[in-house]
Amino acid sequence: MARRAVEQELSRERILEAARHLFVTKGYRAISMRSIGQHLGYSHGSLYYHFKEKAELFYAIVMEDFDHLCYLLQEVKEAPEQPEYNKVERLLIEFIRFGLDNAHQYEIMFMIRDEELLSYCRAEQARCFELFSSIVRQHMDMTEHTLEAMHTVPLSLFLSIHGFISYYIQDRVTYDEIRPAAIAHVKTLCRVL
Repeated sequence: MARRAVEQELSRERILEAARHLFVTKGYRAISMRSIGQHLGYSHGSLYYHFKEKAELFYAIVMEDFDHLCYLLQEVKEAPEQPEYNKVERLLIEFIRFGLDNAHQYEIMFMIRDEELLSYCRAEQARCFELFSSIVRQHMDMTEHTLEAMHTVPLSLFLSIHGFISYYIQDRVTYDEIRPAAIAHVKTLCRVL
């Protein structure tokens, strides 16, 4: 197949999606560029047009997923207040929705155990958490919370929703399937604010 035809048929997005799925289901070390190509029905050589190596492909996945999550969080931050949920409740709900509706992405972003791969994720996790924390702190009243609480409350909220997502992600349920449980969890958490 000519290179031009391969470029048109095998898009960067298709490669990212297939690699994301394979990395989560089989593990980063068990997957090669060759196995990704086979999964897509192409030779591994056609992948090298888009990515020089497996690590570059993994990093592209991580960056794309964290950019998407940060975009969603930024939308919450910039949106006007709504009567149904306050800003922090909306933040937690959107985070849970992202985690459950994008299970493969979430597992790579926050649940991967491989030390080598964690180095790709740590800076992006920190960027995401800082945005998350800034939204929570913006909502907290300085007269009612200590300086220590301004640090610990965002972390506690983050860890609690991460635990919620981690529990339900095993069953591969969507946000809509467990929406009442998610809202009840968020309402309970936000009572501390």
